[in-house]
Amino acid sequence: MAIPPPPRRPQGGTLTARYQAALSALNSGRIDAARTAFTALAKERPNQPEIEFQLSRVAHLSGDFAARAAHLERALAAKPDEPALLDAATAAFAAAGNPDAALAAYDRTIAAAPSKIKPRADKALYLQQIGRFDAAEAIFRDLLRRHPREGSLYRMFFAAQKISADDPLLPELRKTLKSPKTPDEARSQGYFALAKALFDQGAGAKAFEALHKGNRLQRKMAPYDDAARRSEQLSIRAAQEGADLAPVGDAVEPYPVFVTGMPRSGTTLAEQIIAAHSRGTAGGELAHALKLVWDGFVKNGQMAPLRKIPDAQIAELARAYRARARRDTGAQAGVFTDKSIQNHLIYGFLARALPGAKFIVIHRDPRDIALSIYRNHFATGTHRYGNDLADIASAIKDFRASVKYWKGRLGEQLVEFRYEDLVRSPEPEARRMIAAAGLDWEEGCLNFHESTAAVKTLSIAQVRQPIHAGRAAAWTKFEAELAPFIEAWGDTPWD
Repeated sequence: MAIPPPPRRPQGGTLTARYQAALSALNSGRIDAARTAFTALAKERPNQPEIEFQLSRVAHLSGDFAARAAHLERALAAKPDEPALLDAATAAFAAAGNPDAALAAYDRTIAAAPSKIKPRADKALYLQQIGRFDAAEAIFRDLLRRHPREGSLYRMFFAAQKISADDPLLPELRKTLKSPKTPDEARSQGYFALAKALFDQGAGAKAFEALHKGNRLQRKMAPYDDAARRSEQLSIRAAQEGADLAPVGDAVEPYPVFVTGMPRSGTTLAEQIIAAHSRGTAGGELAHALKLVWDGFVKNGQMAPLRKIPDAQIAELARAYRARARRDTGAQAGVFTDKSIQNHLIYGFLARALPGAKFIVIHRDPRDIALSIYRNHFATGTHRYGNDLADIASAIKDFRASVKYWKGRLGEQLVEFRYEDLVRSPEPEARRMIAAAGLDWEEGCLNFHESTAAVKTLSIAQVRQPIHAGRAAAWTKFEAELAPFIEAWGDTPWD
C-alpha cells in the first residue's frame, strides 16, 4: 500500500532536529540508520505516536510485519482517531495475520466517517478475503439498501455470493442500469454484476447479453489498440535478444518464484499450493519488476538492450526488486511468489538479475480463459483486450508465443503446467510444482484451502475450496456465445 503522510512530528529543539535527520535517512532509503535513530528517540520519548509511526515504516520496509503492527498499535493507543494511523494500521494488522485487530481498525475508521461508503465497502471486501462471507454479505446488503445506485457495490458483493432469481437486490440493480443518471462506470460494473447473478441462475444467454453491454461500456471508456500492444511487447522482447542470461551476483534467500499465466488461468491456485509450504510465501501480483525495468531502462519509449546494460545496473535492479518484495511479502527465507501477469515480457531481465529465481507458467484451455476473462470485471484501463472476444484470442496467442520464446532461452529454469492436469491429478502435479519452486514436498501443500490468510483475487471463493476438476471445461456450456472467440482462434491448436 502507499505509505500515508506522517502525522505531526514531535516538537522541541534538538529532538525535532534529530527526528528530521532520522526521517531524512528513512526517506532516502538508509533503513538501518533510520532504525537506529528512531529507536533512540523512542527510548527517550516512549509511546510518541509520530515516532512509533516512523518505526512502523522502518519495519514495513524491512518486511517485519509483526513489528510494523506492534508500532502502529502503540501509536494508535496515543492517537486512536488519527486517520493516517488508522489507514496504516488496518493494512498492517491484515498483513500480520491479525484479522480481529484489522476489523477493529476498520470499525474505528467507519465510526469516524459514518456516512462514507468506502470504509464500509473496504471492510466487506476484507471479510470476503478472509472467508467470512456471511459478515460481508450483511454489510453489502446494508450498503445497497442505503445506496441502491452504486453499481460497484453490486459487482463486489455478487462476485463472492450466489444470487437467486428472487433476490430483492435484482430489481434495484435493474433500476440502476435503466436510470439515465447512472454514470458509465457504475453502469458497466452493474452489468457485470447482473451477468454474474444470471450465471448463478443458469441463464447463460441472458448473462451474455449483460456482459456484452458491460464490456462495450468499458471499451468506450478505455479504447484498445491490439496492434499497438503487440508491437510494444515485441519491442520489449527484442531488447533482450542475444543477451547473456547468466545471473549477476549470488543467489540470496528468499528466492522469487514467478508464477505466470493469462488472467483466469489458474495462477492463484498454483500460488496457494506453493504458499502452503512451510518455506513459501504468497506475494500475489507484486507489480514491481516491470515497473523497475521500465523506469530504469526505457528512455524516450525505447528499452535499452539487455546485452549492453552494465552488471552494476542489473545488480541495482535486483536490490530494488528484493527490497520491494521483502516489504510487501515479509518473506525473509525460502521462496515467495510473484504472479504479476506481465512478468513474462521481461524474463530475460529477471533471470539475469535474480540468481535462484524460478519460472512457472500455467496454461489453460483458451476457451475457458476467454470465458472467464470476458465475464469478469477488471479495473477499467487494465486488460483492455478483455472487452472483446476476438481481442482475447489475439492476447492469448501472443502470450503463448512469448512463453515458447522464453522456454527456448531459459530451458529447464522455466517449467510449464496445465491447469486441467492440476485439477484432475492434484497430488502428482502439485509435487512437480513444489519441486519446480525449489522446495521439498510437504503434505500440507494440498490443504491451502484451510488457510485463514487473506486472499486478494477474483477467485476469492474458490481458494477456500479443495482442488476439484469441476472447474475445467466450463466453456462447453457456452460454445455458441463464444463463437467470435473460436472464429478468431482459427486453426491454432487448443493445447
